[in-house]
Amino acid sequence: MVGSEKEKSQSRIEIVDYDENWAKAFRLLEGIFQNTLEDLIICIEHVGSTSVKGLGAKPILDIDIVIEDYSVLPAVTSNLEKIGYDHQQNWSFKGREAFGRRDPLVPWDGRKTNWIEHHLYVCHKNSEELARHIAFRNYLRNNPDAVKEYVQLKRNLVKTAKDRTAYTDGKTNFINKILEKAMR
Repeated sequence: MVGSEKEKSQSRIEIVDYDENWAKAFRLLEGIFQNTLEDLIICIEHVGSTSVKGLGAKPILDIDIVIEDYSVLPAVTSNLEKIGYDHQQNWSFKGREAFGRRDPLVPWDGRKTNWIEHHLYVCHKNSEELARHIAFRNYLRNNPDAVKEYVQLKRNLVKTAKDRTAYTDGKTNFINKILEKAMR
């Protein structure tokens, strides 16, 4: 994780209003990943709060790159390293591999683009974590009342949670309730 990202992740949490530029930034990143990884991957998914129109969020994209089989992971990892990502095995677990950016210009595109902050994961197509990400995103995209409830919860937690862990823990019941409905 680059220094500035590490500092941001340890600083005060800020929830901002939905920004149409999040979808645009994702599409630009998606194009780079698609060109870099080509036939090694199945698809690239924009997940997390920034992928839901109208949902306030921390301005950090969550991106899942989906692979067919773990046999391609070494090649995917090698190609991601060439554009400035490091495999973060300590943040990875079964079905989801985490990748951190070496600096704010990652992915390196030859134009010195200062990219939006993002979390990058490579997920097996049958990963439970991928299924949860997609189900949660799709449920929120189709349920505006749940979006309103979720953003209100997040804004309240920003005011009351003593740290990032408390903020995350405070969202758990809501997320689990949505996942129960979404994964039936």
